[in-house]
Amino acid sequence: METDEGVRRMHLVGGNLALDFINTRTGPPVGPTDDDVLTGYPGLVDWGVYAGALTDTEAAAMRRLSRSDPDGAHAAFVRAQRTRDNLDEIFRPLAAGESPSARALAQLRDDEADALAHAQLERGSTFGWAWRDDRTLARPLRPVTHAAVQLLTDGPLDRIKGCGGCRFIFVDESKNRSRRWCSMDDCGTTEKIRRYVAARRTRATR
Repeated sequence: METDEGVRRMHLVGGNLALDFINTRTGPPVGPTDDDVLTGYPGLVDWGVYAGALTDTEAAAMRRLSRSDPDGAHAAFVRAQRTRDNLDEIFRPLAAGESPSARALAQLRDDEADALAHAQLERGSTFGWAWRDDRTLARPLRPVTHAAVQLLTDGPLDRIKGCGGCRFIFVDESKNRSRRWCSMDDCGTTEKIRRYVAARRTRATR
């Protein structure tokens, strides 16, 4: 099943599932957001598939549950918004070289404890947590929360950065740690154009 158009226009540039979840809101580097691709529970499920947090089979189960329990689906979406706010309060300060609040970290601890209460250990090359048998409306949030904890505990914290052109946060995986933009195709190109126009204007006034 195809995902929602608003979700499909997203670029997954965070390098971590939790950062990509934060990046579902767009806008300038500072100030209020100007767009949100998550407008309801169906969009949350679509994003889960698009970002690799849900399989198509799991998403179909979530959609069936949401249709049979619309109030529960709304509550799960409100919880997702709260989770996103909390992750933003953790990783945006880290991107600026600051420390997140104890309150935000405590909330993430509680969210991770809830996620792992619904998880099971599965064996691949090593054992890892999985939520394949979790048939609750909060299922899309489980791997997001776990990815956030993994990034905090395993790092690299010093590579978490904020884009110079928008509010996106990402893990800088460049060899020389010089990445400045969420994507050269978006904010990087915009900056190149801005510099080109400024240079032409300067030459024209000489």
